[in-house]
Amino acid sequence: MTTSFAANAELSRCFAASFRSSCSKPTAAHQCSRLEIFSLGHPSPPALCVQQLTSRRTAASARVFSMSQTDSRDAGLTYKDAGVDIDAGSELVRRISKMAPGIGGFGGLFPLGDSYLVAGTDGVGTKLKLAFETGIHDTIGIDLVIKGIVDGCQQSECTLLGGETAEMPDFYSEGEYDLSGFAVGVVKKDSVIDGKTIVPGDALIGLPSSGVHSNGFSLVRRVLARSGLSLKDQLPGEALTLGEALMAPTVIYVKQVLDLISKGGVKGIAHITGGGFTDNIPRVFPEGLGALIYRDSWEIPAVFKWIQQAGNIEEAEMRRTFNMGIGMVLVVSQEAAKRILEEKGGASMLYRIGEVVKGEGVSYH
Repeated sequence: MTTSFAANAELSRCFAASFRSSCSKPTAAHQCSRLEIFSLGHPSPPALCVQQLTSRRTAASARVFSMSQTDSRDAGLTYKDAGVDIDAGSELVRRISKMAPGIGGFGGLFPLGDSYLVAGTDGVGTKLKLAFETGIHDTIGIDLVIKGIVDGCQQSECTLLGGETAEMPDFYSEGEYDLSGFAVGVVKKDSVIDGKTIVPGDALIGLPSSGVHSNGFSLVRRVLARSGLSLKDQLPGEALTLGEALMAPTVIYVKQVLDLISKGGVKGIAHITGGGFTDNIPRVFPEGLGALIYRDSWEIPAVFKWIQQAGNIEEAEMRRTFNMGIGMVLVVSQEAAKRILEEKGGASMLYRIGEVVKGEGVSYH
């Protein structure tokens, strides 16, 4: 799970790739929409960052699998080979949204006076499999195990209210468990950043990831098995093991993004989760706009280079499955981009990774 929470902020902001209240009637454009919300209440109410519902999550939670029957050493691996069919997941969301208008985004908005009540839930996913193998449980908890959960909430200035545990003999193997989390918050209706003001020429600012975060681990595990290496082996060219690299905790962007929003000029925000650049960035754009990404405008972390090489994975498949080193993308005006990049500190790396263009989808130059 890559959900982060935030509260006790002076600024109330919410940005969405697409959103609707649970009692609204969906438009055709919304039937397969996915929501990314970063909502912050005024000092008293708790609030949250709810990330986009990715087709990876839908496919995994609904057990939508399409396993390849061939896995030769020469064939390049795909996410579908690993059991996750992004297209099937998107189709599932489309069908569900026809029957339940409030479904389709990872977080739901319920009108509450001049505000929205925002809620979302998610689980960690197959990253847990590596936690079982490595014995590293504190870092995975930042995506959701108690110390990790507490750390994540502290980073986001969010209140941890509690939850429920259950013991289910014979359901999980010894030493295994599952994790999920729920978040709720409030955001003013006039504070939604929904991408409607995005125009061609706006800049794309990338915030670096810490690694794989929590998406694509079904494919990662297949690559690891093919490579013949273990999680205790060193990541080629790096001074850490594969297990350490893969289990790096997800970056929580709450404070950094809030700071950037407070300075003005932020028109849209895309969290790069399942679906990578290919699916996530266009969701924040008005119809008729696309993204041009500048190649080599940031350093791709070694863990992704190893995954691609060891799995013989095509470039397009990597871009649609992984964040490739950029965990969050802000769409900002040219003026804001110049100011943001001039003001950035050494401890807060930011990259100008592209621009908004006329057209559809994501292209690379």
